[in-house]
Amino acid sequence: MQDITVEELKDKLNAGEEFLFIDVREEWEYEEDNLGAKNIPLGEFPFALEDFESFKDKEIVLQCRSGARSGNAKNFMVSKGFTNVRNLLGGIMAYRAMEEEEG
Repeated sequence: MQDITVEELKDKLNAGEEFLFIDVREEWEYEEDNLGAKNIPLGEFPFALEDFESFKDKEIVLQCRSGARSGNAKNFMVSKGFTNVRNLLGGIMAYRAMEEEEG
């Protein structure tokens, strides 16, 4: 599955589409600013994976600050058999930049 752009994510959120949305940043980062995803810091991610077994073939969107940590989380999930994992390109920084451009 291809990664997801901030524009695609915004459309999904606005449309109320169903997908698992996970933010892998640290708790303090999440508390400063978030898009409403479930917060599971990357260091805890391997231990939480079994909670998402029912989503193995469903769409999962991962995000972090810039897309690097969530990219690592995506690779980990794919290695564990998850088939529809997408990384938010540019992370929350790109999402907020898009919002600023839109005014």
